[in-house]
This record gives sequence, structure tokens and C-alpha cells, in this order.
Amino acid sequence: CKATKQAVRHLAEKYNYQPNAIASSLFKKSTKTIGVIVPILSHYFFSTAIAGIEEVAYNADYKVIICQSNESYSREVIVSKTLLSAKVDGLIVSVSKETVNMGHFQTFINKNIPVVFFDRLPVGIKSNSVSVDDYDGAYKMVEHLIKQGYKNIAHFSGPLNITLSENRVQGYKDALRKYGLPVNDKLIYECGFEREHGMICAEKLLADGVLADAIFAVCDPVAIGAMLMLKQKGIKIPDNIAVTGFNDDPTATVIDPPLTTIVQPAFDIGATACHIFLKQVGKPGGPPIAKVLKTNLVVRQSSVR
Repeated sequence: CKATKQAVRHLAEKYNYQPNAIASSLFKKSTKTIGVIVPILSHYFFSTAIAGIEEVAYNADYKVIICQSNESYSREVIVSKTLLSAKVDGLIVSVSKETVNMGHFQTFINKNIPVVFFDRLPVGIKSNSVSVDDYDGAYKMVEHLIKQGYKNIAHFSGPLNITLSENRVQGYKDALRKYGLPVNDKLIYECGFEREHGMICAEKLLADGVLADAIFAVCDPVAIGAMLMLKQKGIKIPDNIAVTGFNDDPTATVIDPPLTTIVQPAFDIGATACHIFLKQVGKPGGPPIAKVLKTNLVVRQSSVR
């Protein structure tokens, strides 16, 4: 009755009682939580995507548990198992650079727990996804460089087990072919996604004696790492070699010279991933939803002669 409910509520407030969320979730068969796994929290792109996820989640009365794989497959497996044990209602993931086996994610799908991959999409698993048109972004960047007069364009690619990296390599190659330039595999350096990887690849390119007049990097941290190494070697940007990236990290506007890059709508990517989760939760067996968002080229001084 109403009087009993009021009495219980009064006692709960008096003794600061907090309901047991796990017990409540077992009764309701929902924890109202979403697990999020990203490779690196410190990256501007991922932190901004998480903001998009949280905005949509909280408006839908969901909580978010954020985990970092730190680019480690084994750690990714561990945190996914932890989230499974926590009985999350769904998973939103950007895979680590080491991830090839998708069994830990397939476990969620087999249990009818929605999984949405974003940005870095895995190979060999059917699930929901949201990404940008990586092929088109890479094509636009290389086309820009060619129109600036660059002919020997190196590409510092991401790990090729990730769809994102494959699509950007393909866009790079197709733009070269479209404008009658040869595709030289010696100009393609596979690396990671960190600044140090850009520095290593730039140093290797110089040591190899490769006559590149431009570098298109898989992401801005790699591009910035390349710029730092080139500067250390006394090479002027863009007079001796142009450098471009992908992401539009805030650092791109403060480095000298400012970095030409591809803008990804990071917040919208995260928000879209969460919207997809909300459409799929509680509806097992439905077809996967795949969304592809557009990118924009931003030209700055690092590529303009």
C-alpha cells in the first residue's frame, strides 16, 4: 500500500540505503550498462568518440563502463571477459592493433548481446559497425598531394590486419593509378598508430635512401612523429618533403607547420555507435547495422608548396 511504500522509502533515506545493482539486474535481466573497449584512452579521437557514446547512453538511462586494451590482444580478451561477467547489456569496441582472433567478441554475439565495432573494424566477424569512409579519405588526401605536384608519395600505413588500414592503403594506391603514377611497394611502410611509430618509419625511410617528396600517414600522431624526425635531420617541411595525416587531432593545428589532414567526426562516430546499440538491444537475431560516415580534407601548410 501507499503508506508502506512511504515508510520503506523513509527508512531507506534515513539509513542511506543503496540498492544492490547486481541483484536488481538479475531480477530485471538488464544492468542498463554498456561496456566500451578502446585501444588508447589518451588519443583525442577515442576520448571524443567516448564522449559521443556517453551523451547518447546517459540520455537513454544507460551507464558506461570504459576499458582500455592498451593495443594488447591479451588485455582486450581479459577486459571483454570482465565486462561479460559484469553482465553488460552490450559492447562498443574499437579493436587493438594486435587483434586477429575474434572469439572473445563472438562469445557476446552467441549470447545475443549486441556488439558494435567502431573506427577499427575487425575482419572475419559479422556484427554492427560504424566507421568513416577510409578509402575515400585516403584517396582525397593523395589526390591533393598529386595536385600539389608531389610524385613520390610514401604511405605510413597502420597494421594491415585492421580494415581501416587496408582501406586507406587501397585509397592511396587507387589515387596514384588514377593520375598515372606507379605504385611502389617500397614506399609503403607498415607501422602502428603512435607518434614513436612515425618517427621510426621516417628514420627508416631516410636510411633506405627512398626518394619520397611527400608522406601520407595513417593518422595524425604518426604524421607528427614523422615531422619531428624529419626536423631532427634538418629536412624542411614542406619544402623538402610534405607530410599529411588523418584524424584532425588538436595537435595538428599547433605543430609547425600546421598539418594537412582528414577530419573524422569522432563525436558523431561514438554517438552513432550507441544509437546502433539502442536499436539492437533486446532484439536478438536481427541483421547487423553498418553505418559509414563521410570525412573532410583540411589543407594546411605542411603540404602546400
